[in-house]
Amino acid sequence: MIKKVLILEKRYFTIGMAGHIDHGKTSLTKALTNVDTDRLKEEKARQISIELGFAPLYEDQEIQISVIDVPGHERFIRQMIAGVAGIDLVVLVVAADEGVMPQTKEHLNILKFLGVKSGIVAISKIDRVDEEFIDLVKDDILEELTGTVFKGAPFVLVDSLSKKGINEIKELIINTLKEQEMRDAKGAFRMPIDQVFTVKGQGTVVRGTVYEGNVEEGQVLKIMPKGLEVRARQIQVHHHPAMKAFAGQRAAINISGVSKEEIERGDVLVSSEHFIVTKTVDVVIRVVEELEHLIKQRMPIKLHIGTAEVMGRIVFFDRNEIKEENGEILCQLRLEDEILTKRGDRFILRRPSPQETIGGGWVIDPRGNKYRFGNQTIEELEKKKVGTPKERIMAALMEAKSLSLTELIKRTALEETTLKKHLANQEFVLYNGKEYTLKLLIESMEEDIFDQLQEFHQTHPMKMGINKAELIQTLQKKFPKSLLDFVVENGISNGAFKRKGQFVLLTDFVPHIPKSWAKRTEGLLSDLKRDGLKVRNLNDYFTASGIPNAVAYDLKKFLEDQNLLTALDEQFAYHGDVYNEAVEKLQRGTGAEFEVGDAKEVLDLSRKYMIPFLERLDAKGLTKRVENKRIWIK
Repeated sequence: MIKKVLILEKRYFTIGMAGHIDHGKTSLTKALTNVDTDRLKEEKARQISIELGFAPLYEDQEIQISVIDVPGHERFIRQMIAGVAGIDLVVLVVAADEGVMPQTKEHLNILKFLGVKSGIVAISKIDRVDEEFIDLVKDDILEELTGTVFKGAPFVLVDSLSKKGINEIKELIINTLKEQEMRDAKGAFRMPIDQVFTVKGQGTVVRGTVYEGNVEEGQVLKIMPKGLEVRARQIQVHHHPAMKAFAGQRAAINISGVSKEEIERGDVLVSSEHFIVTKTVDVVIRVVEELEHLIKQRMPIKLHIGTAEVMGRIVFFDRNEIKEENGEILCQLRLEDEILTKRGDRFILRRPSPQETIGGGWVIDPRGNKYRFGNQTIEELEKKKVGTPKERIMAALMEAKSLSLTELIKRTALEETTLKKHLANQEFVLYNGKEYTLKLLIESMEEDIFDQLQEFHQTHPMKMGINKAELIQTLQKKFPKSLLDFVVENGISNGAFKRKGQFVLLTDFVPHIPKSWAKRTEGLLSDLKRDGLKVRNLNDYFTASGIPNAVAYDLKKFLEDQNLLTALDEQFAYHGDVYNEAVEKLQRGTGAEFEVGDAKEVLDLSRKYMIPFLERLDAKGLTKRVENKRIWIK
């Protein structure tokens, strides 16, 4: 039985070895770790690194450090970017007998664009040259490092064969990382996959550097952007079983539910829905200082983000080409395939042909839209770029009106704890127990509803109010239905509106007949009452009273609501008093049950009136028809 140890308070870091081909990165890694990271036959035969190599460097009770040895050859730049993208510190290896070389410069650019902030310079192979030559190499390196993260970085002289300087550089790495903050282990788990393989009897295994969060054995995860659901069957950290893997660690995870063929380098293993899958990304970029070729509007680019490599095009909004540029450029990447990303993610841009690194930057908004060319778009992107957490939350809610916590995490790229802290502010409102909106939006919506009700009451003074479902439907183009329902109910609770049955109305509103129709309505009711039970067609009364069809419908409904009129069917209606008297008379003149003939004798009505009258009694629940008889219920 293999013992699995779970350590909670530890900090985890991954460092990278970068530099030109054959400058001694792999040898230095082996000298530091006793692990030969060139494991492939081709690597042994050609004596160059082709794939990423990994090894444990150091571990004590408070810290664990892993090493990634990245290929230096220009043909393997993709692997280099994939490896460096997840590291916390870089050891830049420069051979004493060659100095700064093309790949050294390209690696420096890549490290700069990926935002690596911590570095150490290792001058390797020092036994091959004399001290004076080493001083020349130092000057060469210092000049090249001006303006990079390595400006001011410590230098260590090493020789992997004789072990000179190995202890010194190892101690420097450990002490530097002990002073450094580790990656976020509290957020949602994310691990870009850089290797996929199978183990006999175990199935599919994916490997990568944990970017953020943590994962535990048995956890249900997703392979994105493919959306494949998997389970973490087993976890290993440097070939040792572990219950959990944390941000900053190299981890191999045995997953169930998929085959090796369904996954590829560039896919991302995640634990939540917080991350966005997208093909259009708003970004801020910088370009290399010495561009060999123009960067033109909508030209093809190759995006390296995490461990993914995706083709796409670059879209500018304030220029059509770049010849040289030292500052930041706000633009957009439109990709051929989906990627998983979030705000703040770093990336590299390369030209597909001729192949070269042209720049890099970070993601402003993974949910890019199509924008117009011009300063207005640049201003909007600038606001997105510099927005505070609160501004980003407010902007997201102003746009969507209502969002769940998961959706807010996606849109703002804020860590859950930070987001919840800001959402506790009274400017934000949680409703339905799961969705957030802005207090000012609720107030604005209440004003919209108030104005709509006021206008409705003025136009239709005889109607009780607006049917709630209709009220919500009229505003659904502007606001989500769930939010509208909440605002209406909230307005009723706080007295802004009131409810009568299914109708919503203003608190102080009472349905009424407009003065302009009051006298004519009195005449209509008087005529109806005079004619008793033997009335004419209701439309005749409206016509005789001078009430137009446009008003007749609302007036009829109002009179019914006020019990001043009872409609028998589409043709006939009785005055309210006449109807009530007829019901009382029929109850007195019949027993517990009666037939149509009995009713005709009591009320002296023809079948033309009798049948609609009796059906109205049924509809109002006063009687119940059983075959040819009716039974009094009330």
